[in-house]
Amino acid sequence: MSEYAVVTEKLQRVFGENVAVLGVDLQVRQGEIYGFLGPNGAGKSTVVRMLTTLLMPTSGTARVADRDVINEPTEVRLRIGVALQDAALDPKQTGIELMRLQGRLYGLSGSDTARRIDELEPLVDIGDAIKDQIGTYSGGMKRRLDLAASLIHNPEVLFLDEPTTGLDPISRARVWDEMRRINRDLGITIFLTTQYLEEADALADRIGIITDGVLAVEGTPVALKMTIGTDVIMAKIDGDVEKARKAVERIRSVESVDVYGKELSIRVMNGAGFISAVALALNEAAVCVRELTLRTPTLDDVFLNVTGGRLQQDGIPEQAHVS
Repeated sequence: MSEYAVVTEKLQRVFGENVAVLGVDLQVRQGEIYGFLGPNGAGKSTVVRMLTTLLMPTSGTARVADRDVINEPTEVRLRIGVALQDAALDPKQTGIELMRLQGRLYGLSGSDTARRIDELEPLVDIGDAIKDQIGTYSGGMKRRLDLAASLIHNPEVLFLDEPTTGLDPISRARVWDEMRRINRDLGITIFLTTQYLEEADALADRIGIITDGVLAVEGTPVALKMTIGTDVIMAKIDGDVEKARKAVERIRSVESVDVYGKELSIRVMNGAGFISAVALALNEAAVCVRELTLRTPTLDDVFLNVTGGRLQQDGIPEQAHVS
């Protein structure tokens, strides 16, 4: 068996004259949680659809669970689990009916299906409600049920497409814990797309960021944050942002200033030694400062640096002025 659960070489997808994915090379190790990030239109969803056999590549190769997605799509499907952002759940079915149906679709016997349901019920964690119609479930209950259903056949690779979008913090934390347990205890490789950078930071062993159809950067969360290499001073202001940016750029040792909305992201070595200089420069420029904070680089800074936009909670990145 290959040491890699997902391997792509020069993977490409073209729609007419539009190149959605341009030569993506991926190597995701067995047992890894891999975070796959990118702004809308970057090609992220297209890559996932190809890896899960929902869309054929235009060119290049891809192997998932040691099977070729082009020549062995059925074998790939038998070895993967997929929980998409918009779960296609029949509201008239009960939770238990959905789980049994999934078992039959994957060729499990009645006894094996019953055993897997017993094993997965703690993940669903909805008690007797599993006998109720899915239409009565909350969003969090639906997400957990969909996740459990994707695991009914004990897949080798699990694809999770924004699994916690729209969940409250308690439900999100519960899903995080279950993802860690699935990966740790069952050894299942997880390919995770998410719009929450803190989620990728907390869960992923490695992260890839795709933009304009190309895998722009890849590495561990710690390594990616080290590429920024500087402290970040965040200034929320009222007034003319261009005037504020120019005032801050004149400060010695300021490496760059990114502007989005009414907020400046100022990269500088030794931020603690220069935060007062930033405050003074903005004051002299007659810019009203509402908030001034200092922090070390985050994945948000990496994403901004790579894509030119921030990854928002609604999945739509804000455009930034990068100087």
